Amino acid sequence: MELRNVAIIAHVDHGKTTLVDGLLKQSHVFRENESFMSQTLILDSNDQERERGITIFAKNASIEYKGIKINIIDTPGHADFSGEVERTLNMADGAILLVDAAEGPMPQTKFVLRKALELGLKIIVLINKIDKKDARPQAVLKKVDDLFLELAINDAQLEFPILYAIGRDGKAWNELPESTEASANLEPIFEAILKYIPQPKIDNGAPFQMLVSSLDWDTYKGKYAIGRIKRGKISAGEKIGLMKIDGKVVPQSVDKIYVNFGLKRVEVPEAFSGDIIALTGIKDADIGDTVSDFITQEKLDATKIGEPTLSISIGPNTSPFMGKEGSLLTGRQILERIETELQTNVAMKFKIDENGQYIISGRGELHLCVFLETLSREGFEIEVGKPKVIKQIIDGVEMEPYEEVLIDVSSEYVGAINGEMGKRKAILLSQEEPITGVSRLLFEVSTRNVLGLRSTLLTISKGTASASSNFLRYDRVNFDTRSTRKGVVIAFETGKAVAYGLQAAHSKGDVFIIPQTDVYGGMIIGANSREEDVEVNVCKTKHLTNMRSKGEDPIILNAVAKMNLEQCFGFIEDDELLELTPKNVRMRKKILDPVQRAKANKKKQQN
Repeated sequence: MELRNVAIIAHVDHGKTTLVDGLLKQSHVFRENESFMSQTLILDSNDQERERGITIFAKNASIEYKGIKINIIDTPGHADFSGEVERTLNMADGAILLVDAAEGPMPQTKFVLRKALELGLKIIVLINKIDKKDARPQAVLKKVDDLFLELAINDAQLEFPILYAIGRDGKAWNELPESTEASANLEPIFEAILKYIPQPKIDNGAPFQMLVSSLDWDTYKGKYAIGRIKRGKISAGEKIGLMKIDGKVVPQSVDKIYVNFGLKRVEVPEAFSGDIIALTGIKDADIGDTVSDFITQEKLDATKIGEPTLSISIGPNTSPFMGKEGSLLTGRQILERIETELQTNVAMKFKIDENGQYIISGRGELHLCVFLETLSREGFEIEVGKPKVIKQIIDGVEMEPYEEVLIDVSSEYVGAINGEMGKRKAILLSQEEPITGVSRLLFEVSTRNVLGLRSTLLTISKGTASASSNFLRYDRVNFDTRSTRKGVVIAFETGKAVAYGLQAAHSKGDVFIIPQTDVYGGMIIGANSREEDVEVNVCKTKHLTNMRSKGEDPIILNAVAKMNLEQCFGFIEDDELLELTPKNVRMRKKILDPVQRAKANKKKQQN
């Protein structure tokens, strides 16, 4: 059977997974009465993917069109999961680049296109969502042309086919239609894949060779080593050499071989060069290893994954509420879970520092927060330190990571956005108004000053701002360490917060909790409007007497500024911790006792 391997690449929320839904349905992978026919975001099966509305993990599916098998690789669009993109693109021979007809190319569009061009993939450009009221497909296409001029490695890459689509409705055209109401289907995309995406090089007679690009695991079969067969063929039960990244060769035997059919893995007795397969029985496989013919043992170059830019300390919960909400409480259990994660999360790094603390590093806030959220859902109680940027010494100079941050916001809030970015030492690179009433601002700013940015932008723009970022480069460290945050409001004692006690907290600034919330001494329950920290007894009740005044006013509290995991992650300072359990996200001071905390602050000021 003829074969095509194609990746779907784009910036977050430009419609990749929705397009894959349409391709799967219109290729008749499912029966008409199957539940998948009424589902959306079929490949986003992970709970967090569905809740956040983003793709986190790259996934494979396959369809058949005109007797030709098409393996489809759906990749994440968020920059923090670029490690997933980098290691899966090498399984493809071409890529469909989706670009939103209104937003145009965004930071992650640039990142994924650069990676695809570096690998020599044939690109099909698909201008999606052309039915949006603010769609500007011709202007967006001009921007795409400019992007190819900037990133193309050779002249041949400047020639690319262009399609137009409404992925949500399952419609595509070879030319921009006069009306988006016209009858259409996704056939132009199927035809373009067959016409423009090259067949993989077939060399079934050569010694077997496959790079492990992904791993999976289940209770019944154990570990799956997933990759594309570079050359040769493989049979179930065959002895192979597992070539580790460090050059060590481990003899292994293939148990079973699976290929994709629709969303399912189907067992086959043998597989051939060019196809994407999953092997079981290779228990020692890691991402980047080569599975090779046992006699020949020739190693493939592993895809280089970008280095992490942020690190956090992580350990068991030590708060007064320890053990009340979770079941996995020990450092040993946390260590075992981290080691399991490292097997498949190639962009994450881990070490134990000189103080015995567990330090995990990742590609950004969201990358680390998704893992922390996973831990809490699995029953862990953990505490996390302030995120720190990872610096490098380059040519004897200390460098820190810088990012390109693109902000779309209602034009009336441009002044407030510029003011906030000015506090964060950001440089404005460009400003335009792609859509009437919406401004697009492009900044360059250090990763250290991006922490907590998204939640702040939403606050000052009344929810109208959207921000995306992309790693830019390492540059000289800016030693201005002034915090953009002011002081906090701290609970004075343990108990339940009551409305009467919370009145005093609301007078200090934004409050994060509601009445009847369990609190403990040293827990952060709000943001102070002044620079210093302040303690408030939010458990204090009104003194009861037999006297009642006529028309006594009820207690009215301001709206609560409820903080989610990402907001807390970017909020805490060096002397604070984030407490995460299956039921709650709390912030606290490292030193809970107010007397000891005051002594530590005084000693710090003296030093």
